[in-house]
Amino acid sequence: MTADAVGAVEIGGALARLRRATGLPVAFGGLVESGRPQIRISELSGTTTAALRSLAVTSGNGLGGKAVALARPCAVPDYSRSRRISHEYDVPVAAEGIHAVLAVPVVVRRRVRGVLYGALRSAQPFGDRTLDAAMAVARDVEQALVVRDEARGLLAAARPEPAPAGRGAAWEQVREAHAALRALAPRIGDPEVRAELLAACGLLTAPPRAGGVTLAPRELDVLSWVAAGATNAAVAERLGIGAETVKGYLRSAMRKLGAHTRGEAVTAARGAGLLP
Repeated sequence: MTADAVGAVEIGGALARLRRATGLPVAFGGLVESGRPQIRISELSGTTTAALRSLAVTSGNGLGGKAVALARPCAVPDYSRSRRISHEYDVPVAAEGIHAVLAVPVVVRRRVRGVLYGALRSAQPFGDRTLDAAMAVARDVEQALVVRDEARGLLAAARPEPAPAGRGAAWEQVREAHAALRALAPRIGDPEVRAELLAACGLLTAPPRAGGVTLAPRELDVLSWVAAGATNAAVAERLGIGAETVKGYLRSAMRKLGAHTRGEAVTAARGAGLLP
């Protein structure tokens, strides 16, 4: 799945959440096109026509373009009559039969990456709760894109070939990247993207032995960070769980691996092809 396709999946899921959270009957949105000052509306939810599909909205134009240019939410109670926006897109908006429209930018590291729209088929102002709910959905998308960006960077960092003896600074970076990737995986809402990320983690390890030890995902997450040299407290912080929970997962992993110490557990996991 390409990066654009992954982003489209995030936008599509966000539109469904936006409609549930706000009660708005119509939602649509898209991502900023790479290298161009415009968004392409790629995802629709609750629409009755295809008038808005693939519409390219230039920064500064219309409501969404204004949200992109200002990097903040914008809303109008009646799109076609509003004097606060330009009207390059009145024809597709009218064709869809929507009047009140809000546009919330998705901003990642101070850069607008996309826009989520919500709309009513009647002319009326939006309440604060509706606007707050729409902004909360946009923040979820922002977090998902941050995670995706971090995962891509970690994968790039994990490209070096493993040293034959599993030693060297480069291979230690690979091990740390493996642990970080596993920590990111539970934060990815889309199951396909999460599976791809975990599959990428598998590329950094040796093929598992047939009939070998199987660790639960969280046990492997904990052991990955232990292998990277993290303390229990640091593992807890990175995984967002309690220190006692970390100890519980580590004890369970050690028991399954027949290990008596943390070091023995890491060695056994590497020998079983569970860790790089």
